[in-house]
Amino acid sequence: MFDFTHKNVAVTGAGSGIGKSVALLFAKQGAHVHVIDLSEPQATATVKEIAGAGGQATAHTADVSDQQAMISVFKAINKPDVLVNSAGVSHIGKVETTTQADFDRLFNVNVKGVYNCLYAAIPLMKENGGGVILNVSSVAALVGIPDRFAYSMTKGAVAAMTLSVAKDYLTHNIRCNSVSPARVHTAFVDGFLAKNYPGQEKEMFEKLSKTQPIGRMAHPEEIAGLILYLCSPEAGFITGCDYPIDGGFTTLNN
Repeated sequence: MFDFTHKNVAVTGAGSGIGKSVALLFAKQGAHVHVIDLSEPQATATVKEIAGAGGQATAHTADVSDQQAMISVFKAINKPDVLVNSAGVSHIGKVETTTQADFDRLFNVNVKGVYNCLYAAIPLMKENGGGVILNVSSVAALVGIPDRFAYSMTKGAVAAMTLSVAKDYLTHNIRCNSVSPARVHTAFVDGFLAKNYPGQEKEMFEKLSKTQPIGRMAHPEEIAGLILYLCSPEAGFITGCDYPIDGGFTTLNN
């Protein structure tokens, strides 16, 4: 089960966080992973880690918000069997504390970035007889979360794009689904706490962890496991679906 030998898997944002865990897991299952990231050092580090474990990977340093760059990356990949849109940025603020620059930055990466990858990859998947797309959305697309105006907007767009792509490409053997994580313990979380709550990191980490009814944040590897399943032949009957992976956040917080 979950064999990706001889499959090309493109993962955006694969230099860190969820994207890196996704890349490592697919490589472990035999895929040739195409690591797409804005940071050359991080992309290279992920590729080296995969190679060190006996896997196959290629680094592509590119900005997902640049459509021509994404077209070039996917032309180089040539036959993308799987696309995981994991690249994303965050912002804390209500509508009145979100500047136009903040809004544009989130839109360009989280919405336009997903669109650009879809635009570049889908024609190649059609030519090659099909493929699988997995978009990383968020619980912010499903429930109201304080001070996440722009971020929630972008993830709502990701959820809508998932449905549109799933519907439009049914006859082309292209499946498209999304996952909606709650808080995930990544280096981003640690950096955020260090910057905004110096000296209170442990206390705030516990507070944020307890917003999930299960009592902790997710591990990136747990998100990667669900993504692997949804992109596998074993999930061949699943398309147009979103899967909350949130420790009960969307259903048990009442």
